[in-house]
Amino acid sequence: VMQGESNNMEKKVQIGMLCEIYGNLLTKRQLNILNDYCNEDLSLTEIAENNKITRQAVNDIVKKGESKLLEYEQKLGIMKKTIDQEKQIQNILSELSKITYNSSDKKVEKILNSVRKELISLNA
Repeated sequence: VMQGESNNMEKKVQIGMLCEIYGNLLTKRQLNILNDYCNEDLSLTEIAENNKITRQAVNDIVKKGESKLLEYEQKLGIMKKTIDQEKQIQNILSELSKITYNSSDKKVEKILNSVRKELISLNA
């Protein structure tokens, strides 16, 4: 994979995530076209044909939609918070897995298992 290609894929993944979070703040049309572009991996030409508009119009809609999503993320930061929380949860789970207990620690074991389950469900 060439450098530009992997950056493009990363950007599509990022925009796809932002669509999930902020997609309802876009117009229906913007969201559908961005979804086709990022999540369905359709080309601008394919999207243009499906929507009976020009490739340039699709490109404009994608660019406008992307910049709106990035603006929302910049102001609200939901994706960053989500990613940070997932990392924290992974770190906590990793730390919990280091704890070993002997047979007299049944109560501690129960509590830790309960905490572990809660964290896993948060991260699901």
